[in-house]
Amino acid sequence: MSEPFDKPIWSLYGVGEVRAAAYNKAGVYRILDLLYYFPRAYENRGEIKLLAETCRDKKSAVMLTVATEPRGARVRRGMSLFKFRAYDESGTCVITYFNQDYLRDKFKPGSTYRFWGKVERAGRGYAMSSPAFEPYVEGLPLPGLVPVYRLAEGLAPKQVIRDIKTALSYAADKLLDWLPEEIREEKQLCTLAYALRNIHEPESYAALAVAKRRLVFDELFMYSLGLVLAGKRQRSGGAVPCKSNDISKLIRMLPFRLTNAQLRVINEIRADMERDIPMRRIIVGDVGCGKTICAAAAMLIAVQSGRQAALMAPTEILARQHFDDLAPLFAQLGIGCELLVGATPQAKKHRIYEALALTEPALRLDIVIGTHALLSEGVEFAAEGLIVTDEQQRFGVNQRAALSRKNEQAHVLVMSATPIPRSMALVMYGDLDISKIDQMPPGRQRVDTFVVDESYRARVDAFIKKLTGEGGQVYIVCPAIEEAEVGDNEISLSDITLSDLGRAAETQPPLKAVEVYAKELAGRLPGVKIELLHGKLKAAEKERIMQSFAAGEIQVLVSTTVIEVGVNVPNACLMIVENAERFGLSQLHQLRGRVGRGGRKSYCILISDATGEAARARLETIRTTYDGYLIAEADLRLRGPGDFFGGAGAVRQSGGLRFRLADLCDDIGLLNSAMEAARALVGRDPALDSCPGLRAEVDRMFSDAISEIS
Repeated sequence: MSEPFDKPIWSLYGVGEVRAAAYNKAGVYRILDLLYYFPRAYENRGEIKLLAETCRDKKSAVMLTVATEPRGARVRRGMSLFKFRAYDESGTCVITYFNQDYLRDKFKPGSTYRFWGKVERAGRGYAMSSPAFEPYVEGLPLPGLVPVYRLAEGLAPKQVIRDIKTALSYAADKLLDWLPEEIREEKQLCTLAYALRNIHEPESYAALAVAKRRLVFDELFMYSLGLVLAGKRQRSGGAVPCKSNDISKLIRMLPFRLTNAQLRVINEIRADMERDIPMRRIIVGDVGCGKTICAAAAMLIAVQSGRQAALMAPTEILARQHFDDLAPLFAQLGIGCELLVGATPQAKKHRIYEALALTEPALRLDIVIGTHALLSEGVEFAAEGLIVTDEQQRFGVNQRAALSRKNEQAHVLVMSATPIPRSMALVMYGDLDISKIDQMPPGRQRVDTFVVDESYRARVDAFIKKLTGEGGQVYIVCPAIEEAEVGDNEISLSDITLSDLGRAAETQPPLKAVEVYAKELAGRLPGVKIELLHGKLKAAEKERIMQSFAAGEIQVLVSTTVIEVGVNVPNACLMIVENAERFGLSQLHQLRGRVGRGGRKSYCILISDATGEAARARLETIRTTYDGYLIAEADLRLRGPGDFFGGAGAVRQSGGLRFRLADLCDDIGLLNSAMEAARALVGRDPALDSCPGLRAEVDRMFSDAISEIS
């Protein structure tokens, strides 16, 4: 980027200190940040309806002509209103505005406006309360898609739109396109200026799709560049070989037999750890395929060889689950293991720090399991041997790099519960060696899967009541947290497709929000113990709720995808996913893997009112397919690579690189195309000397994590 865009947001015309502080709360500090403050959705105002065609309780766009002079009144102290009549060929509407007297002079009889809001029946006519409006001038088309932004406290929608318009105007002749022109032309991408303008002020649905495609490519290209540059690092010696690799005692202690796939992966790990070159290996496989016991075998090999091991999980819930599962096994083998999370008391933290740093092998702590607390200052290993990270894709590059820097000569083992096509894994994980567990342990039951629409609601409720009455437990997953997140006649930015730029905009079924859903469900199912769980809760509260659910004290858990990685609940026998069309197949497969872990017959119900052919095809795939790798291939083919980079929120891959848009990419080849371009560029210009702007972006985004990005 160019230097002017690094100026603080308060330097933009019209933005004062108060509004700048509000922007800061939303993560906007510079003018450049504002340009990348993308809309969360677009109001579909281009679909004009007659008053008689509108639906009650749903926002619509209507083109009305003002019929009467606005008349005002003071309702009570502190509240005033004015109202007027407007009409179209199907009827007349009374429009009322509250405490906005300054608007009265705008509505002259005979003038025409596009109004946006809810149209209610009122006697023989219609009524609207405080609708958004835009004057209509013949020959000057109104925008069909109007952006909707996530707003921090202190920000108003019109202010944000106005400030972004100012920033776009400022950028028109100053913005440098850092993507090399030959790559942009070869990949048929628009300019950066066009992309930023049309992501905020789309000329059309097709223009918006073109803009999104460029911005998604940018994210994937930068990520690919980081991987390619990291891959140039040659592995060198320096690791301590771990040759005491007899794990027969551990195997004999297990209440189950290892599968051939698990034994194969353990042998691959054993061979790696015998060498003095640090292991860099990832285990990929389905939920419940047995990755953790392979990691336990690796940790045992490290400790038996006189070294220490650490396991880092992305959440406290998952870290505690690992500790509860593994600590008893290690205790039987005479191996010390401690849990280190944010909630660990300070005194105990210091005891763990001291035990990890002891040089006397007989006294020091062998294994520590924890969260990002393992990155804290004070955590130092006397004899680093093995670093294990679970749910690899959920950690940012800098987090993984920080742990590796503490243990530069340690062997590294990472795990992912998302089965990933090999071509995708090679792109995502750079120079990591890949171990694939493609066999499930015996006894895991198949979870019957059904796809239904809203018309089945009463039957679904009855099924919940039946199963909970029999002692079973139920997960219900919704895509949103609060009702405010649920757009009315909106098109989510994540739903803008890249594969068919010419199609018309489609409005997805409204989102189910957990807070509203849980209240409504409690009203329909009195006597059923229902609890709510989502990512905005404090860690201690989430932990309490999950532990209560695991203990059987909660019958129905209504949640966002925070439960995708959670404690093992063998008694859970029903998974319901609302707005199933909003999730990737691999994510749905992982959610389905939360049930069917015990003796109860288990079910998964996917609820969707989506009518699009692509959405129905995807849901039919998950209904009929149970092999995680086949599902991953289908996801890549049908939906694109975005799901392998996380959920609906932005996934921070490094200090400055965020996947804001790459979550739901619909172009099947875009990631491979970005990787191909990155490899070719680095191949002919390893130092990026010909692209100083790009080099600066890489340095800023990856900083000192570049050497550990893979």
